[in-house]
Amino acid sequence: MNTPDLILKNGRVTTLDPAKPNARHVAIKDGRILAVSDDEIAPGPDTKVIDLKGHRVIPGLNDSHLHLIRGGLNYNMELRWDGVPSLADALRMLKLQAAHTPAGQWVRVVGSWSEFQFIEQRMPTLEEINEAAPDTPVFILHLYCRALLNRAALVACGYTKDTPDPPGGEIQRDKQGNPTGLLIARPNAMILYATLAKGPKLPAEHQLNSTRHFMRELNRLGVTSCIDAGGGFQNYPDDYEIIRQLHGRGEMTVRIAYNLFTQKPKEEKDDFARWMKMTKPGDGDSFFRMNGAGEMLVFSAADFEDFLEPRPDLAPSLEQELETVVTALASNSWPFRLHATYDESISRFLDVFERVNKEVPIGGLHWFLDHCETISDRNLDRVRALGGGIAIQHRMAFQGEYFVDRYGAKAAERTPPVRKMLERGIPVGAGTDATRVANYNPFNSLWWLVSGKTLGGLQLYKEDNRMSREEALRLYTAGSAWFSREESVKGRIAPGQFADLVVTSEDYMEVAEHKIRDLESVLTIVDGKPVYAAGDFKQHDAPAIPILPEWSPVKRFGGYGAPLWDGRVTMSQRGVAPRATPAQQPLSQLWGSGCDCFVF
Repeated sequence: MNTPDLILKNGRVTTLDPAKPNARHVAIKDGRILAVSDDEIAPGPDTKVIDLKGHRVIPGLNDSHLHLIRGGLNYNMELRWDGVPSLADALRMLKLQAAHTPAGQWVRVVGSWSEFQFIEQRMPTLEEINEAAPDTPVFILHLYCRALLNRAALVACGYTKDTPDPPGGEIQRDKQGNPTGLLIARPNAMILYATLAKGPKLPAEHQLNSTRHFMRELNRLGVTSCIDAGGGFQNYPDDYEIIRQLHGRGEMTVRIAYNLFTQKPKEEKDDFARWMKMTKPGDGDSFFRMNGAGEMLVFSAADFEDFLEPRPDLAPSLEQELETVVTALASNSWPFRLHATYDESISRFLDVFERVNKEVPIGGLHWFLDHCETISDRNLDRVRALGGGIAIQHRMAFQGEYFVDRYGAKAAERTPPVRKMLERGIPVGAGTDATRVANYNPFNSLWWLVSGKTLGGLQLYKEDNRMSREEALRLYTAGSAWFSREESVKGRIAPGQFADLVVTSEDYMEVAEHKIRDLESVLTIVDGKPVYAAGDFKQHDAPAIPILPEWSPVKRFGGYGAPLWDGRVTMSQRGVAPRATPAQQPLSQLWGSGCDCFVF
């Protein structure tokens, strides 16, 4: 009997289904879309009906590159500067949180922000950080470039005059040789992540709570699915135990397809060989399933972008090590993904993939590259010929100014060349790469795709590399579904698809362009059930979850944009402050007065 469990009526439904692009009513049964119609759908005696009162409805957003599992373990102990409009506000938040953080714990601001989002258009100085938090250890991560530590954090980490620089990183020092508090990633981010790993972790009970809150925060912003890209210091299976427990308890509100990220340099093949005995792609269910390998396949192929530094040359051992691993993966029908920023690196990766493909075809694996900011037309053609896809993120919204300053505005016009990818028929999925570089707000990413601008207002792309609103939305829904081989069940509001959908706070298709990045969900439905609701739909919200630990920054400030903070001024209220372009204004000036300690 096809009596609906839930009917959403009187909406403005963008289905992304070519057979019926728009509708007014949606019927849901057993976690699937039952019907989509312009005519009213008859309820049964037990059918729940929600009147949408003309609100826009879109398919649930699917982030094709998110670090949800790692982010969830840490979310409740991180202070978020994401979306905070001014440095003055950010420093006040830091001071308040330091005062409420117990001895032995740190204050962490772990990425997802840019100095260009601030009215002041500059970074904090070490002096300001030490003044805001003189006694509590503070770790502030900025992109893949650097980390700022206050004096208390230097003590907690044991960094002294006698501490040697680790391989691939620099502890900046004053004239007497003492650490200043600035850690510089050169040529990769290992020094930053290794230092962060020195801090205390939350106990398991709090990690469970933290992960639930991170999923709820993503639901607030319309995310219903993601592909987890693994990450440094995210070991399988140990660091997956918390999410496994939540899955077993039925407490997941975001569907996760996860990739396995190798953790041991020079032992990558052994990592994957061990995991092949433990699991395989497709293991799990629609809420938690194994997706394949990557985004790290071998450490010699790690071309992490840092546009404040010259492009690094990757190790000569790259080809042999990568070919060994990719051959093993392809031979066992494992899909794979690979972090790839620079075209020079991508050329070498594709050389390897082409050799492997001659022996073990990879075209049907749904393999893909992540990022691809500087990929050339020639390499796009090679990706297409090998049957690969490309997952893109709004990382350039956070560091476009740095790229323009180093490589020029012309080169920045195709970072990445999304239109060229689509013209070739390459599968493209959108995402964020949150939580340590770009933020996890999908509406920021959608705004970047549509506007072509950085958070600071710099116009990166011309019209020919910008997306329409529907194109951008399709990349974030149906587009991302290809990357987990779920095209038949995700990405559209159509009969048979998962009943994952979002009602937006304002009309995504019609709101002023600059307001796209301020959108939120007022009703998020996953598997046919409301998991988040606000405003006119608040009565449908899921039960509140307590926040642990008591001193959590989330309890005081909330998540993206610090929505619970009484002192907040929203980005839409402030607009974008005028500023000089990088070509007119040296980067040293953008870092503010009194920061001669910042040497690149």
